[in-house]
Amino acid sequence: MLAALPQSHATPESAALDLIFIEGLRVQTVIGIHDSELHRPQPLVIDLHAGVPRADACDSDRIADTIDYSVVRERLHGLMLHHGVTLLEALAEQIAQMLINEFGAVWVRVKVVKPRKFEDLDAVGVQIERRAQPGAQRSAAGRSAQVLRWIGSGMVPAKA
Repeated sequence: MLAALPQSHATPESAALDLIFIEGLRVQTVIGIHDSELHRPQPLVIDLHAGVPRADACDSDRIADTIDYSVVRERLHGLMLHHGVTLLEALAEQIAQMLINEFGAVWVRVKVVKPRKFEDLDAVGVQIERRAQPGAQRSAAGRSAQVLRWIGSGMVPAKA
C-alpha cells in the first residue's frame, strides 16, 4: 500500500479531486462506420466523471465555483448534433477535451456506449481517461463557459 504524500510534497497528479459526474445520459446521434449507421440517429449512453482540485463550492456553496453539470448536459446534447466524427473514440475525445478546455476539469473519464448494437450482447463502447496539461491556459470557449456559470449563479463579473 502506498503512503500518501505530505501536503507540502503533493503534485497536481496526486492532489485530491472532487468529481462531478453524469451517468446514463441517453442521447441520439449519427455515428459509425457502417452504411447502416450513417443515415439515421442511433442511441448512445454517456457516462462521465470530471475531476477538479477541491472545488471552492465546498466552502462557498455557489455553482460558479464548480462544474455545473446542467451546463455540461446541454453542451453534450449540442455536441451530438454537430460532432462530425464516425468513431466512438473520437467522440469520447471531443467530450474529454470539452470538459478540460471549457469547464476546467484537470482529469476526466468518459464512457460512450452503443446499447444493444448487436442482438447477442448488451453493449459495445469505449472508455477513455485524460488529464489536463499542467499550466494549460483555458480557451476562449472555456472563459465563455465560466461567464455562463457566473451568470447562472447570479454573479456577473465586472468589465475590465
